[in-house]
Formats: sequence, structure tokens, C-alpha cells
Amino acid sequence: MTTARTWAVALTGVVGHMVEVEADLSNQTPEFKIIGLPDKSLGEAVQRVHNACANVGLPLPRRRLTVNLSPASLPKQGSAFDLSIAVAALASGGALQTRSIARTVHLGELGLDGRLRPVPGVLPAVFAAARAGFDAVIVPYANEAEARLVPGIDVRAANTLGHVAAWHGADIEVTDRDPVDLPVALTDESDPLDLSDVVGQDAAVEALIVAAAGGHHMLLSGPPGAGKTMLARRLPGILPRLTDDEALEVASIRSLTGESVRSLDFVPPIQAPHHSASVAALVGGGSRAARPGAIVRAHRGVLFLDEAAEFSRVALDSLRQPLEAGSIEVSRAGFTASYPARFQLVLAMNPCPCGNYGVRGSECVCPSLAIRRYSTRLSGPLRDRVDIELQLARVGTVQAMTNAQGSISSAVARDRVCRARDRAVARWRGTPWRRNAEIPGSRLRQIDLRIDSAARSPLDRALERGVLTLRGYDRVLRVAWTLADLAGVDRPGRDEIGGALVLKRGIVS
Repeated sequence: MTTARTWAVALTGVVGHMVEVEADLSNQTPEFKIIGLPDKSLGEAVQRVHNACANVGLPLPRRRLTVNLSPASLPKQGSAFDLSIAVAALASGGALQTRSIARTVHLGELGLDGRLRPVPGVLPAVFAAARAGFDAVIVPYANEAEARLVPGIDVRAANTLGHVAAWHGADIEVTDRDPVDLPVALTDESDPLDLSDVVGQDAAVEALIVAAAGGHHMLLSGPPGAGKTMLARRLPGILPRLTDDEALEVASIRSLTGESVRSLDFVPPIQAPHHSASVAALVGGGSRAARPGAIVRAHRGVLFLDEAAEFSRVALDSLRQPLEAGSIEVSRAGFTASYPARFQLVLAMNPCPCGNYGVRGSECVCPSLAIRRYSTRLSGPLRDRVDIELQLARVGTVQAMTNAQGSISSAVARDRVCRARDRAVARWRGTPWRRNAEIPGSRLRQIDLRIDSAARSPLDRALERGVLTLRGYDRVLRVAWTLADLAGVDRPGRDEIGGALVLKRGIVS
């Protein structure tokens, strides 16, 4: 009886778990069986491995072959286990050196001709292997650039199972075949979006800079053509560039979704799902395998919900918990997957179904009841989690023709944002927080950070009158600290409190 062992990786969300792949040959009725909680696609690996081994000149012995994926209690899914199963099976029959495969991680799907096909999730899988102390990983040729983004581990890329077998000591003549590559991603060759394109909305541009500086969530309300989408689309361009670790997090999520990852992108991502998106499309899900939703793909970036009032109430309310926790846990009968979801939310909506309510020179045809219902499509608890609510009006002819460009460019705005963020980072050094939007309200109300009562009086009166909830009170404090960081002052005063109240709900005291 011969047993051989190698390693693969099972992904649960963005977390990789090392899986020991054991193959055992015994003198019983010929059969090839995979055990260890495989899903349907993994169970079909039996035929792929059989044909691939035969077509590279290394047929499997006609004996009983049992492959165990350990730990057996961990659900395993996908075709990325094909290569490790084939390598362990060949080594159990003596075709490969067992010592060579024992400390190597194998990832990849097999074609029937023995070629290696790319698989999603290679980046987080290689990360898991590196953290577990493995020295080498073998991946398909098309995933090589992605795998090499992980430092500290030797990455080998192979075209076929024959190449892998030769590396592990097989006596085989390797035939060169054209590698299976990933489809070429379409690149956006349009001009970069710059804040200077926004004309006649100086107050809205300043509010956008405040949101970027503190990481605050925004609600933009106004008629069609007021510039809501234009503003939201330019928010990533004024956010600070991602750090190396943050860019790797974003790349890992892109890898899970099957996108081609060849290099790190340091621009914060933006996701803008259509208003017909379901709850699963927003937060993630799946019946057999977890798939990241829009909020996960927007991690470290911006989630923009245009026509927010057209989204289903259930879908919008599903955002409430991730907004507070910065993560999402997808629970199904057979698995539980956790994903990071620390995104900046931007909502945009019209004032009424036809969009003309309150617009000078336009006629609103919506019944008053329809207008009230439309304005309440966003629930109170969701609105309470929004730091900045901004009413936009259409730009007039004089403003549009007088100003060929906006008053500030994205580069200048980003510089202001970065300086404000640096002040916040210095203030919160030694804590787990980096942005003002992340600070718990209880911390802001402690004595060392408590704002002078005279400066705070408008805010206190708003809370006493019931205009603000305590959560809203804390959010105004966070925005006030951001305004102080942008102004270069050490502590918010009456001007910053008043500005934060106006940005929250247009409250004037």
C-alpha cells in the first residue's frame, strides 16, 4: 500500500485554509474516489484527472485509488484542486517523488489534454500558503503574474501536467503546448475623471472633499442633471492612494471574482450596481459557493448607489450592518464565509419619481402621497448612518458659461484630503482607527476630546429637540473633527459644529 501527500488551498471568503491531499493505492477493485467533503465540481475531478494523466503519458494504475482531502470537515469547492489530486495520485503509484511534492502547494484546473487552466482566487490562496510557511507553489501559466504579487514564496508556472510531473522527477518527455490564458480585460481608455469638470457646484465640491477627508458616507439629492453622478464618480480620484497592503486586499477580492490580476492598482475601487440588484448581489451569497457582492468589491473604495430610492427596501437595509462593522458574514446551510467590506457609501436620489419636485421652471406631476412615499424609501436607520446629506440644484446658464472649469482640480483636492488624513492619523495614533468616520461616539464624548459646551450648544439643542438621534449626534461630531482637520485647527469650534450640522441635515440654530 502506497500513500502520497501534497497540499492545496480551500478558500472560505478571502481566507485560505491549507488542505492536505492524500492519495492511497490498494489492491482492490479498480475505482477512483474522492472523499473529504468535496462539492459537485470537485467530484467531477475524477474524470479530468484520469484523462489528463493518460494524455501526458502517465496513466494511473488500474487499482483502487482513494484521495482524501483533509481536514474532512472543511467544505471544499471548485476545480483548483485538480492539479494537487493528480500529483498525489501519480506519486502514490511511484511516478513522482513523494518527498518533492510533500512541501509544495499545487493550484490549477486540468483540461482533458493535460493543460493547466487558470482558476479564480489564486492570490488569496498563495497568501495562505505563504503564511503557513510553505516555500513553493505551482500555478497555471495564466495565474503566474497574480501569484508573484505575494512576497516570500517561490512561484512556478506550468503549462501542462507534464511540466509539473517533470519537476517532481517523472521520467517523461514533456510536450510543449500553447498555454491557456485568461481573456484579455477591456481597458477604459476614456479621459480620467477630474473634479475640475464639475462647474457651478462649489458647495457640493467642498462637501465631497469633507467626505473624502473623513471617510464619511454621503447622500446626494436633487433633480436629474444636477451633477450627482458626476460628483460621485470623481470621489475615488480625490481619495488617498491605497497602501501596498490595502492594494493587495483589493487585488485578492478581484481575484476571487475571476478578474485578471496582473499588477496592483492603487486607485480606490468604485462599484455602482444597478438599482435592480438583489440583496445577494449587494452583500454576496450563493447556494453552493459564496460569491462576494458589490459591497465586498467596493472594499477600501466607494459604493455608489445611483437612483437609491429605486432599490428595494430590503436591499438597502441589508447595508446597515456592514456600514457599522466593516465586514459581512454570509451564512448558508453548508458554509459560512466572511468578507471585508469597509467601503464609503454614496447615495444619489431624485426628489420625487418624476424628478421635478421643487425645480424652478419645471412641473412635477407626482401626487403628494407619491412624493412622501418616495422620500421615505430610504429608512430612518439607514439615513442615520449617513454623515452628509446634500441638496443639489441644477446649474444655471450664467454659472455654466462663466466658469469653463471648476474651482478646484482632483490633484489639489487630494492634497487637501491627504493633509487632513495625516492630522487624523497623528491624533488617533496608538488606536485601531485611522479615519474620523471610524471613531466610536463614546470616545468623542470623553473628557479629553469633549468640545467646549459653548461651541457644542447648537448640537446639544438639536439632540434635545429630537431633530437628531444620539447616533446622528455622534456623526455630526465626526464631521466636525474632519472640518477641523481641513481647517488645520486642533479642535472643532462653533464654526465646525455649525458646518457639520448643515452638512448633516441643513440644521440651523
